Amino acid sequence: MSVETATETFLGLEAVIVSPVMRNLMAQLQRVAQTEACVLITGESGSGKELAARAIHQYSLRSAKPWVDVNCGALPEHLMESELFGYEKGAFSGADTGKPGLFEMADTGTLFLDEIGELDPKMQVKLLRVLDRAPYYRLGGKKKITVDVRVLAATNQDLKAAIREGRFRSDLYHRLSQVKVPVPPLRERPEDIPALARFFLDQQNTAIELSQGALARMQRHAWPGNVRELRNVLISSSIAALSDRIEENDLVLEGEEKPAASLSADTVNLEELERQTILRVLRETGSHHEKAAVLLGISTRTLSRKLKAYGMGRVNEDCLTGSVDE
Repeated sequence: MSVETATETFLGLEAVIVSPVMRNLMAQLQRVAQTEACVLITGESGSGKELAARAIHQYSLRSAKPWVDVNCGALPEHLMESELFGYEKGAFSGADTGKPGLFEMADTGTLFLDEIGELDPKMQVKLLRVLDRAPYYRLGGKKKITVDVRVLAATNQDLKAAIREGRFRSDLYHRLSQVKVPVPPLRERPEDIPALARFFLDQQNTAIELSQGALARMQRHAWPGNVRELRNVLISSSIAALSDRIEENDLVLEGEEKPAASLSADTVNLEELERQTILRVLRETGSHHEKAAVLLGISTRTLSRKLKAYGMGRVNEDCLTGSVDE
């Protein structure tokens, strides 16, 4: 029985939704979107946390308002503070003009704090105050700023463990996690793999197909990198495939070796390709071994050795059509 595939676009990111697990997640996101609660989105790297955050914004009453996102692990502490809260002219060396922070830019809309677990402890204190609706100053500013922003946060870390280790504030955790939304890893929703595979292949080459053997192997794989890993595997496999059909042995999956049969098949294919190339060059050079060796980039001795392996010695044109001249 065929499974209905739903494809939706959230702020430029497309979501492929097939499995019951993902359909339930989308229904949860729609319900959460209708509230003003802070949402903590958790899940493994590459599982789709940003997509979930964008869906919440798009489903919400703030959908026509600004969407602003920032990766908390991408900037050092002093730059993160100026990015979030802005600065005034002369606040520091190089501040020739003032600049609004991301909170101001997201006013009346949504601010998405990705990788929140990477946030510096000092910044955690300042963020908590703003989440509690306290006015704040730009760096070097004298006028307090008040904003109306809904905050969504995401992490692939265990924040409760980070709290025990003193790396994350428990009060900030509870403020951010008024609603918790876990995004399931790809291995828990194998029904999504065929549709996701087709989606990513179409972005590369609509003519390329995926064999049943390749698809079965993909559905058995654990996908530690989740959807991001799946996309990368399909891109590399579509480039490496010898035809418009990706076979099981074309897949290079992290932590797995190709089946022995596949390795044997690869060896046979490479040997046959080499044989056909040598014979083609010999035909083009009129069976001139020295010229053929130069074009092939090998020595005449290597060429002779390979021809003997093919059951040929010095060859003429007749040899290249199937007869042997020893």
